[in-house]
Amino acid sequence: MDFSETISLQPDIPEFVAVILAGFGNELSPLSSDAGGEPSPKALLPIANQPMLDFPLTWLEQAGIKDVILICPTAHRQAISHYIHSSSSTSLRIDVHPYEETEDLSVGTCTILRHFTHLIQQDFVVLPCDFVPPSSLPLSRILNKFRTESISDGCIATACWFAPHRSEKGATPDEWGEHDFTSPIVYDPVTGTLLHVDTPDDVDRNGEEIELRIGLLTKYPRTRLSSSLQDSHVYVCRRSVLDALAQKPTYDSLREEFFPWLCKVQYQRTKRERYGSVLTPATNILDQRVALRHSTSGIPDDLLHEKNQTTPLDEKNVGYSAPPSPTSDEDKDGADASLRVGLVMHRDPSELAARANTLRSLLELNRATLSKAQWTLPTDPADRALIDPKAQISSDSIIGESTRIEERTSIKRSVIGKHCMVGKMAKVVGCVLLDHCVIEEGAKLDNCILGKNTKIGSKAGLSWCVTQGGYEVESGGSYKNEKLEISDWAAGGASSENDGTSEEDEDDEEDSEEDDE
Repeated sequence: MDFSETISLQPDIPEFVAVILAGFGNELSPLSSDAGGEPSPKALLPIANQPMLDFPLTWLEQAGIKDVILICPTAHRQAISHYIHSSSSTSLRIDVHPYEETEDLSVGTCTILRHFTHLIQQDFVVLPCDFVPPSSLPLSRILNKFRTESISDGCIATACWFAPHRSEKGATPDEWGEHDFTSPIVYDPVTGTLLHVDTPDDVDRNGEEIELRIGLLTKYPRTRLSSSLQDSHVYVCRRSVLDALAQKPTYDSLREEFFPWLCKVQYQRTKRERYGSVLTPATNILDQRVALRHSTSGIPDDLLHEKNQTTPLDEKNVGYSAPPSPTSDEDKDGADASLRVGLVMHRDPSELAARANTLRSLLELNRATLSKAQWTLPTDPADRALIDPKAQISSDSIIGESTRIEERTSIKRSVIGKHCMVGKMAKVVGCVLLDHCVIEEGAKLDNCILGKNTKIGSKAGLSWCVTQGGYEVESGGSYKNEKLEISDWAAGGASSENDGTSEEDEDDEEDSEEDDE
């Protein structure tokens, strides 16, 4: 008998696909506002002369993830695609998918994921374009926790929260964004489980206390409460999570609606009965949950991490001590999916983790990069020749390529972009200048962020100001704690002594008022 061997060639299906969400970035206005008819994508705004999009892309590449779905507004697609295709340093396969959105009518993250569900056929990682992870928090740590627990007990998702940098109140103008984005959460430190996320609806319902169900405290009797952590918006999820999201068509926000709801499924019986089959569909894959649950090597890395730390003052034990379940019950429940939401926490104060989603955090991230820089000047001798020997540049400053620095200029603790020009005797302290900015002779800048193609006139003075790309400050102008937008400048604004109204216009207005009388 003749036996022939048939080889079935299966396509190489990746373990994870990454979904990067890049919005308009209204919180970064006017930097993210259109300039001269050209869009200014939030994902391409620089941190130390490097687009913020590079940070999550590098993070993914280091973790071995190759396939990336980048979702952005339609107006930003061309600029982002051009940047990605012009960068040959990455091995990622990046597909840019646009969605219709305007700055006035934003689309929620839940709506976006539901729309692009057909592109995601395996477990996935959701992350924002503005998250800057520290070197001490590799993405592989979050992925490994998800890998282990999704097999051992049916964990459906893993979230990442971090301790943000605490800036002093009043250190930046209030117009630059909120001081604190932290939210109270309840978690189990032994298993590393996220149990409760306080939402705006919870605050409206009871702003004085956090309400927890008895079922949560019964299942996790030694929970902890923390109010010092911020959501990174990095979530590793099973593919079935999208099926559950499809059954919640009214949810708009992952952070404020869907994930707080997802946490409740793990301990509320009615939700488990209704959505358990959706979140853990039946498969033919052999289950190793019971064996891994009773394995002596299965100690969560979060528990090991906590043994070497003291409990922060803002964290408290919540609940009561309950006797452990009998071993027989554990064995019985071990075969059932826990539907848990895992939690990875980053608390290393020496390594700044942040989201560049406000002007305040964007400035702080640039300064954090400067603290590690060693007087970063252009490496090309032709570019170095553009810097006058008499210019005073501190060792914690960064100067971009093709930037001219003239004599007796003083630059301290600042990031200067590419193709900029800083004139004689100008002073720049604690600033971030995007590409193609012009600072004329004798101008003084203190803790400012200037958009692309901004021009500062001679002997002008700006303190704690942000400019839209293409804005021009008149010679001798003085501004403090201002967001300078082209619409105000074009209409006259502070740069015109009579607010843009001519004497003939004033006469016409007076004549019309007399006719009305």
